[in-house]
Amino acid sequence: MRRMLLVLAASLEAVLAQNVRTADNNFNGWYIYSGDHPVKGKFGVHLEGQLRRHNLITRGQQWQLRPAINYNVKPGIMISSGYAFTATHRYGGLPADYPFNEHRLYQQLSVKKKISKSTVENRFRLEQRWLERKNGGETSWKYQDRFRYFIKGSIPIKGKWYLASYNEIFINGRRATGAKLFDQNRAYAALGATLNKTTRVEVGYLQQTLSRFNGRAFEYNHTFALALFSTR
Repeated sequence: MRRMLLVLAASLEAVLAQNVRTADNNFNGWYIYSGDHPVKGKFGVHLEGQLRRHNLITRGQQWQLRPAINYNVKPGIMISSGYAFTATHRYGGLPADYPFNEHRLYQQLSVKKKISKSTVENRFRLEQRWLERKNGGETSWKYQDRFRYFIKGSIPIKGKWYLASYNEIFINGRRATGAKLFDQNRAYAALGATLNKTTRVEVGYLQQTLSRFNGRAFEYNHTFALALFSTR
């Protein structure tokens, strides 16, 4: 038994040694517009733009455009299908080898529920991603599936003010060649203000934990977030 425990301990030590993690801490700023706009009957459009900056604002991190078509199944339940374009710059202590673009299709289900005076939203999203790869003067595209689960709670505190918090986990699919199962996690807390019946603004902090280099390195991105939401 003792020999078995020693062998097990040695094996575990070897596994851990092969998975040494390198950490890169960054301070970023994300500036977001997100709108769900009614069109006709149960149909609407989603328009979203994000400017993501490294060192709060001084250098580029990413920018993203994400339009979609919404269908309101019934109050509190919405399904959406859309497209996203993301341009990623080189940034931080573990930069990508080159700037690259991404084209993405996605489908999602969003469920919102009132619990007393609070609101809880669950969102389930499937993504089909095409990521740009460069080798010398040649460009190719790598296909990758991803699943995202998001849960957000909002609690009114006084008048127009409320507190908001969410967590979102990203899981790579089986077609993600060479990628680990865990892609990233985002944890968020913010102070929000309801400006009118259709417009809200939130100012908060987002902690993004991002797996890099097949799980051997991690980014810990401390992020200032400013977001404007509209349903007009």
